[in-house]
Amino acid sequence: MTRPLLLRGGRVLDPSRGFDQPADVLIQDGKIAAVAPRLGSPDGTEVRDVRGHVVAPGLVDLHVHLREPGNEDVETIATGARAAAAGGFTAVCAMPNTDPVTDNQAAVGFVVRQSGRAGAARVYPIGAISVGQQGAQLSEFGEMVGAGAVAVSDDGKPVVSSHLMRTALEYARTFGIPVADHCEEPTLAAGGVMHEGLVATRLGLKGIPAAAEEIVIGRDVLLAELTGGHVHLCHVSTRGAVELIRRAKDRGIHVTAEVTPHHLTLTDRACEGYDTHAKMNPPLREPGDTAALRAALAEGVIDCIACDHAPHAYDAKEAAFDDAPFGIVGLETAFGVAHTELVAGGAMPLLELVRRMSTIPAAIFGLPGGTLAPGAAADVAVLDVTAPWTVDPTSFFSKSRNTPFAGRRLTGRAVLTVVDGKLVHDTASSAP
Repeated sequence: MTRPLLLRGGRVLDPSRGFDQPADVLIQDGKIAAVAPRLGSPDGTEVRDVRGHVVAPGLVDLHVHLREPGNEDVETIATGARAAAAGGFTAVCAMPNTDPVTDNQAAVGFVVRQSGRAGAARVYPIGAISVGQQGAQLSEFGEMVGAGAVAVSDDGKPVVSSHLMRTALEYARTFGIPVADHCEEPTLAAGGVMHEGLVATRLGLKGIPAAAEEIVIGRDVLLAELTGGHVHLCHVSTRGAVELIRRAKDRGIHVTAEVTPHHLTLTDRACEGYDTHAKMNPPLREPGDTAALRAALAEGVIDCIACDHAPHAYDAKEAAFDDAPFGIVGLETAFGVAHTELVAGGAMPLLELVRRMSTIPAAIFGLPGGTLAPGAAADVAVLDVTAPWTVDPTSFFSKSRNTPFAGRRLTGRAVLTVVDGKLVHDTASSAP
């Protein structure tokens, strides 16, 4: 039995209830027992003084790659869950592009078991839409949902067949889960390594046009309308995509969308010097896209932030730009980058950022968490929003170091993370 825990004197932010005031939070038996000023504590309670800090529902990320099974040299479920906890995340959703692909009941069950063994952030499996992510035959959604899958996606690969996407949306609707799609028209994007624009021309690199993303978003929105299914659009990156999503929501279509911290804060100029740490898919776009994404997030056209944590080995990213893999790690920098750029930068209040990184993503995939309401699961992040720090990849809990934010000065980070009533990260005692 875990000892009760009292978080005393913090600024409690709970977007699920519009709560923003100083209070104590009592955690008992894995649940939020009470939230109120000057709470007493049962015998044996561990008391933490968190005055000057923010107490919020634990962050929730709908889009991470943890590489297990198949590429445990760059990340495992245990190291990814530990990195997540260090970033203030109490729950993450693991994409199925593993080796073998997470496309069946047994593979989903493996992720669930490994998450339990890790004892850090909760890891929820996402099952593959198609067998082997080959885009030909639907996976058994019902069996995967029964084993613990919370959504389906072929992320890393777009669903090319409109017929398969339609069937997936219809099938997923019967199980009440979303279909998350990597929106990229493969013939337009073929061979591209960064955004198609002036920077790519100057660098002599083949570009991926914004239209490659927007064509598939347009199709997915139409299919969601046709089927009544729920499509979740992964890592939105263009201003045109924002307009398509806005129009779809205005028509009442069941569409949700995520954006990454890097697409909110970096542009294709980060690729100057052929910096492979700025190589990602979808690619970093232009300043006008970044501005549109920020506005869409603040407005609610884009629902939430997800980091698309994508670990790679050092030597893989040290290759020539054309040959290096797409993707960056993000779990340990996501809150710091978002808080520094959006909250300290005046784009949105802190309560709204917590809503977009916790309450809303939990609701989109129907996960526990995202709230500090009494009786809810005790998944809590204590955030020091005034703490300045410098991103040092050598101190990451993740096995990988591929970040474009190395050396960046940020403000705001998690100091305590509680999952199911247990302390899983504590900066006072943690070291990688």
